[in-house]
Formats: sequence, structure tokens, C-alpha cells
Amino acid sequence: MKAIPARDIAGFDDLGLGWLRARGSVKWHRPGRGVLPAWVADMDFPTPPPVVAALREVVDGRDLGYPDWPDGSPLRTAFAKRMAERFGWDASGHRVREQTDLIQCLQLVLHLATSDGDAVAVQTPNYPPFLATLRTMNRRIVPIPMRDTGDGWRMDLAALDTAVKRAGCRALVLVNPHNPTGRVLTRDELDEIAAVARRHDLLVVSDEIHAELAYAPHRHIPFASLSDDAARRTVTLTSATKAFNLAAIRCAVTHYGPDRLLAQRDAQPPDLYGTVSPLGVAATLAAWEHGDAWQRDLLTVLDRNRRRVHEVLRDRLPQVRHHLPEATYLAWLDTRPLGLAEPPVEKVLRDGRVLLDGGSPFSPDADAFLRLNFATSRQVLEEILGRVAGALGGRKG
Repeated sequence: MKAIPARDIAGFDDLGLGWLRARGSVKWHRPGRGVLPAWVADMDFPTPPPVVAALREVVDGRDLGYPDWPDGSPLRTAFAKRMAERFGWDASGHRVREQTDLIQCLQLVLHLATSDGDAVAVQTPNYPPFLATLRTMNRRIVPIPMRDTGDGWRMDLAALDTAVKRAGCRALVLVNPHNPTGRVLTRDELDEIAAVARRHDLLVVSDEIHAELAYAPHRHIPFASLSDDAARRTVTLTSATKAFNLAAIRCAVTHYGPDRLLAQRDAQPPDLYGTVSPLGVAATLAAWEHGDAWQRDLLTVLDRNRRRVHEVLRDRLPQVRHHLPEATYLAWLDTRPLGLAEPPVEKVLRDGRVLLDGGSPFSPDADAFLRLNFATSRQVLEEILGRVAGALGGRKG
């Protein structure tokens, strides 16, 4: 398939409310009439043209039979190539296995590598389905707090070493770039985490799905690329779905560093955990091989939007604590200084008619926090920010 030139990409600000509300996806369908959604981590932008072209090519070819992948899907070599080109990581395509989404990847790894009652360290706050997975699988959650240091969010690495030792953790679930705070861990931080993992013989399950959504000068570093030891103990989870807005294609990859864990995975019945669709593979390949121009435009828009969120909060809600995210399209807002008598998610929905995410699903102590998705057009974002500021008693714009 030929690459789609950047000039053919539709404008990221050409999003009409009628078109958005007519979409069947959960983000716009669930909130109801008159409510603007900025909650679930889907972008509002249309599917990248190279992905549309690739899917159309498959469908127009009228060939949706069983794929001939005796040695695994083409994603395996494509992933290794992408990691080398983007991050300088010499990943092995032979260690890649396909799954339908990142949560399934995590659940499978935890099922194979840990047991009922085992302790697993995880940053808090965190992506709610990850925390729900640990609870449902009866893994003991060992929280490693992200601290607001005044100039940004920092992972409490001293707490990590102490907590892992005290709880006897078997694994660390590392989300980097971090959801919901938007932090990108530095090499020094990652090296400290790697030292803790080596000292306590931890399996590191590294969720790197937001890796391609880091803003300069911040740069993502794959955990498995740090050293030979890190590579041998790390399972890397990723997908094209976040960076290219493709959640519905149901396609993700797991890169297994530990030999024993990869052998355990391959010893499972071949279809027990499902297989990926050829359409999902085609979409992912098109994104990785032909979507870079679209993604560059996307990052320009998201960078503008994150700065606009920061600006409006500074000017209209100066008491709300917020740090400019270093990656992702999610802003994490601390409303505790407002002293609200009710959860801010409920207040903003009732008084502002905007649905945000946040609260205790992210962490038991996150009741007063909001997560705002700013991956939308300039016009829609301005309306969202105006409504949120008004609902929280902000200054007039």
C-alpha cells in the first residue's frame, strides 16, 4: 500500500458536534444529550487516512479468510522495526505475541507469572482497569505513590524499594508514560527502578502504550532497553491504538523478555486467549508503516491543547493543581484546594454538563481528582474548559 501524504490528512479542528454526537463509540454515545465528553481515553479525531486505506484494501479484496501466518503475524517483525527506529531498542520479533488488547496482555502475563495472593507493586494513581484486574485476580496491590513535588509528578522510588521488600512482591506493573499524570520517566529514574527490580528479582510488566505520545524535550525510553538484566526480566505491552486512535481494532502486542515466561505462554492451548483479526493487523501495520506524517500533525495539535488546558486552569482556576503533562492527551487535576462538598466528577457533570473521569477508581485517595481528555478540536475543547471552569466556580473567562 502506498503511503498517504500529509496534505491528504483531514484538519484536526474540523470536527462538527453533529458528526461527533452521531458516532456510536462509547465516548460520545454514553453521556447523553447535551453533555460533552472528556472522560474515556479515546481521541475525537477521525481514523488516520493510511489506516482507512489499508482496511478498505482488505475489504475491497473480498478476502477475509483464515490468514496464513505459520510463524506469527507480520506484527512481530513490524514491532521490532518500530522499536529500533523510534527508540533505539533492539527488540526481538521472535519474542512478540499478539493479543486483542492491552488489558488482556496484562491479565495473561499475571496469570502465567503470579499466583493467587501474590503481591504486585503498581504506581498510584493508575489506569482503573489495571487496578480492577489486580483486585479481580486476587493479587495484593502494593501501591507506589506518584508524589506531587511542586514542579511535577514523581514516582516515589524510596517507597518502591521499601514496599517491595516488605510485601515480598513478585512483580511490578510499570505504566510509563504514566496514566493519568502524564509523566515520562527519565533514564535515571528508570535505572533506579531497574536496580530495585534486580535486587528483589522482580518481573517488570511495562505498559508503554503511550510511548509515541511524548512531547519534546521528553522522550520515552523502553524499560527493556536499559540493560541485559532489564531485558531478561521485562514484559513490554503496547499497541498502536492510543497513538493512532484505533481502540476498536482490538490488537495489541506483548514482548516477552524472560525465556521461561515465553515458554509458558507458548505451552498454552493455541486459541485459549483468542487470536487477533487480520483487519486489526492490517490497521496496525498501516499506522506503523505509513502513519508518521499524520502522527506528527496530531502531536502538534495535542501540544497546543495541553498548553491551552494549562493556561485556562492557571487563569480561571488557579487553586486547582495541575502540571503540564509530558505525554498522553490526559490532564490530571487536583481539586482538593477547592474544598468541594461532593466529588468533582459529579459536580462538573451536574453543573457543567461535561463528563470527566477521575475519583477513587484511580486510587483510594483520588476522590478529589479529575482526568480530562483534551484530544479534541479547538472549538470543542474551549467549550469543555469553559463549562468545567464555570462548574468549579472559576473566574470569568
